[in-house]
Amino acid sequence: MSRWTASLAEARPLAYWLDDPGRPRPEPALTGAETCDLLVVGGGYSGLWTALIAKERDPGRDVVLVEGREVGCAASGRNGGFCAASLTHGLANGLARWPDEIHRLEQLGARNLDAIEETVARHAIDCDFERTGEIDVATEPHQERELRDWYQEMDRRGLRDGVEFLDADAVRAQVDSPTFRAGLWDRRGVAMLHPAKLAWGLKRACLGLGVRVYEHTPALGLRTDGAGVAVRTPHGQIRARTAALGTNVFPSLVRRARAYTVPVYDYALMTEPLTADRLASVGWRNRQGLADTANRFHYFRLTADHRILWGGYDTVYPYGGRVRAEYDHRPQTHAKLADHFFTCFPQLEGVRFTHAWGGAIDTCSRFSAFFGTAHRGRVAYTAGYTGLGVGATRFGAEVMLDLLAGERTERTELEMVRKKPLPFPPEPFAWTGIALTQWSLARADANAGHRNLWLRTLDRLGLGFDS
Repeated sequence: MSRWTASLAEARPLAYWLDDPGRPRPEPALTGAETCDLLVVGGGYSGLWTALIAKERDPGRDVVLVEGREVGCAASGRNGGFCAASLTHGLANGLARWPDEIHRLEQLGARNLDAIEETVARHAIDCDFERTGEIDVATEPHQERELRDWYQEMDRRGLRDGVEFLDADAVRAQVDSPTFRAGLWDRRGVAMLHPAKLAWGLKRACLGLGVRVYEHTPALGLRTDGAGVAVRTPHGQIRARTAALGTNVFPSLVRRARAYTVPVYDYALMTEPLTADRLASVGWRNRQGLADTANRFHYFRLTADHRILWGGYDTVYPYGGRVRAEYDHRPQTHAKLADHFFTCFPQLEGVRFTHAWGGAIDTCSRFSAFFGTAHRGRVAYTAGYTGLGVGATRFGAEVMLDLLAGERTERTELEMVRKKPLPFPPEPFAWTGIALTQWSLARADANAGHRNLWLRTLDRLGLGFDS
């Protein structure tokens, strides 16, 4: 038995965040007929923020939320707990796609993160919210050069506020790994939190404001119904004046929106709580989130009880874009992640992992959210957050509510909101293109960051991914 296998011997195959004795009981399923002003479909962050903000904007609005399983059980309860201000899946992606809007997008993102922090405090949501920032770390010489160049580019464009460049000594003074060569510390733009507790807290806040929540109530079909819409469920029907769809990785009730997203599976490990000596060997006194800057990157962070979450690297696209529970577990990826963990932190050899899990992320060809309406403006939808939805879904909720109200706002005037990404092609072309891209990104990591013809072509088409 290898030391990596031994570290995983007792790992439970479920998401650490959801394995909580304080997990709330689900609300009853819908049986019979319901009517409401606004129907929200989906009990992840997109739906929860939409329902909460709708009631805060208009306390008299009658709001119903339906969730196919339990609130927070999918991506909202399985992620790394990084809550970023970025609305564009990082500044580099936003700058490449919306250069004329990037300053406004950054301002809106900062305000959105402030609003999340304020909401957590106002509703007393106990979700371990810590605004510690994030360090992007270089582990290869070419990554160090790229970080320095990017820092200078941010400075040149007036986008460097709150970001500090760390050389090898400075980054290792923050978090000690022999693999770290440099870092960029975004001090204010990222918070750490317990993602499932955020979802459960938002559910409690919604219930407190009078939102009717039905769990284990999948939405099976959507149709126009007079001046509104109707949604069919297994044991009932809901008629609503308007509807907001926050189903993200799951097939949209608006069929034409389905081609814009595909699911990719991401995986993570959680360690046992670190002893004081082990934690001291790593440092990490400022508790930042971290991510390395490879194409196939890792993300890692401390929890409130001093565990380390370690995730990323492999992303797996299932042929045909199917979302299935069996894909949530991938032992070969968990073993690979364990190996990488001890390479990063050799001083932690002997630490055991208690949880190993995975889950589906909805991604689109521009790697950040898109928006739309259907049924003559009575239905709004958003999807495509590509793993950075913990914070950006709140912004997406406001966009959907603006669209349903028919209002022209600072948000709805954005090109990011008005235009959609390119759709994915049908199979087998989607699988072939994604597989070729993943192979090319791995080659670039192994070849000092040099991008091959395929990646350069995607870059020219605005489809490149370099996160």
